[in-house]
Amino acid sequence: MRIGTPLSPSAVKVMMLGAGELGKEVMIELQRLGVEVIAVDRYANAPGHQVAHRAHVIDMTDAKAVRALVEKEQPHLIVPEIEAIATDELVRIEAEGLARVIPTANAAHITMNRERIRRLAAEECGLATSKYAFCSSLEELEKAIDGGIGYPCFVKPVMSSSGKGQSKIKDSDQVAKAWDYAMAAGRVKQARVIVESEIKFDFEITLLTVRHAGGTSFCEPIGHVQVDGDYVESWQAQPMTTAALEKSRAMAKAITDKLGGAGIFGVELFIKGDDVWFSEVSPRPHDTGLVTLVSQHQSEFALHARAILGLPVDTSLRVPGASAVIYGGMEAKGIAFEGLAAALSVPGSEVRLFGKPEAFKKRRMGVALARAENVDEARARAKKAAGSVKPVAAQS
Repeated sequence: MRIGTPLSPSAVKVMMLGAGELGKEVMIELQRLGVEVIAVDRYANAPGHQVAHRAHVIDMTDAKAVRALVEKEQPHLIVPEIEAIATDELVRIEAEGLARVIPTANAAHITMNRERIRRLAAEECGLATSKYAFCSSLEELEKAIDGGIGYPCFVKPVMSSSGKGQSKIKDSDQVAKAWDYAMAAGRVKQARVIVESEIKFDFEITLLTVRHAGGTSFCEPIGHVQVDGDYVESWQAQPMTTAALEKSRAMAKAITDKLGGAGIFGVELFIKGDDVWFSEVSPRPHDTGLVTLVSQHQSEFALHARAILGLPVDTSLRVPGASAVIYGGMEAKGIAFEGLAAALSVPGSEVRLFGKPEAFKKRRMGVALARAENVDEARARAKKAAGSVKPVAAQS
């Protein structure tokens, strides 16, 4: 792709739909390559709004609002960062030639919905997955569990992110509560859930998979800890057997080839010995991949930017690294942070504060990163650095 000059007629314009911390890092990488960036989110002063050339606030699930903004800005590329987008409209926008959607509009449409992506993975690609069923009522959910899914199992809205609406249920007394939670926390008001059997795995990984002009490349596997479906810690590289790694790469290539397009995909997999099960895939940088800011020569954000522009990529590991989340710890706007000096005194450490205008107790407000000679030391350093950062209420 030919790159022009931002804010001029020659500019290559990229519209980011979602301007959170992951989108912000992609925007920075795009700007380093001379791209003009438009940041869009549902609330003002989102992290990406603070670095973009222009910022807009719209309801991204509103098809008319999305189309109106695309027609106004006329971007060359549209890069979704989140699932809660009117993807039906993106399919129409791409079909009409108004812009190219990354990786494709159809990929964004499929992956925003757990039912569509699970059926693609299990029924079309033939990938190993947990036992699953889709349910549109509490009665269907109870029947699916009793009919073969069994306990313990997991209930998730077909459309949600970051663990919202997800429950692990151990017996029949918890089913109704899990259904109600899924209905309340889903991205859209759709009475539809997926229920999955539990897999007894050794660990889970994110395999960052990059489709680019030269083919498909893989980053080293990222191990991570999740609590209630939301990542709290990640590290790279996760040790695993050669056989499991080969199976993981084959699965990741199969599903990303089906989705098509260019860019980075976060493929989540369960690993037990040499066995591998597919879990989920996101057609964008993954939160667990924040570790690549310290561990790789090119972070997942740089890889995404390069791949969507048709430029060469390098997925090689630089050093073992780890990340640990910094939470808001309170419900407040414009909070402050103390302890940065202590955090950055940890050897090999870095801190990213995202600049989110409002904190919640379990909202991710930043991340501590650390490099070391081995993963265990990197994890210890990242957790120590994260624990040193103390969110405090802003002074009036």
